[in-house]
Amino acid sequence: MITSTTSRAEHRRSDQRGVVLIMALVMLIVMTLAGIALMRSVSTSGVVAGNLAFQQAATHSADVGIETAVAFLTGATAAQLQTTSRGGPGTRYIAHREDPSSGQSWDDFWTKKLDPTDVNTIATPDAASNTVSYVIHRLCSVDGPANTAATCSAAPPALGTKTGGMGGGVVGIAPPSQVYYRITARVTGPRNSLSYVQVVVAM
Repeated sequence: MITSTTSRAEHRRSDQRGVVLIMALVMLIVMTLAGIALMRSVSTSGVVAGNLAFQQAATHSADVGIETAVAFLTGATAAQLQTTSRGGPGTRYIAHREDPSSGQSWDDFWTKKLDPTDVNTIATPDAASNTVSYVIHRLCSVDGPANTAATCSAAPPALGTKTGGMGGGVVGIAPPSQVYYRITARVTGPRNSLSYVQVVVAM
């Protein structure tokens, strides 16, 4: 009887060792899968952070195109700003507005509809390897003098008060002295980063 009881106890302990081994293998598999998932999560987070950094750098690089366009508008004569200038060695400029059609994105408009001869490109990429291009639109419906609110988007007229004589208290309306210009900068960079920045200036 003693021998039989001892044999059953040893057999039971042997079965328990087998269950522990299986549980240990299952836990090892679970921990391995958790480790792989954590590594992939960290890797994905790194890629996303890197892409955001490239996108932000591309947006900052657009300042070069904006400032170059503003410098052109500031230095141009009134006659130059009345006429569209395409191609040639100088700055390319559009004296009338061109807009994406309804539902069309600016990237689609830039790549498919905008005339390539209207685009100015900074010759040398910046330190972040971003290439900056820009286009200038005068917000007028047609080329020509920008002296009528019917053809150009202009700043609100200045208001003044006439004084003296019968004109005292009469509000005088001065004609618009500034016209709006829209500058659109497009930046392409590493990892297919793409950024558009638009600025409207009144001059």
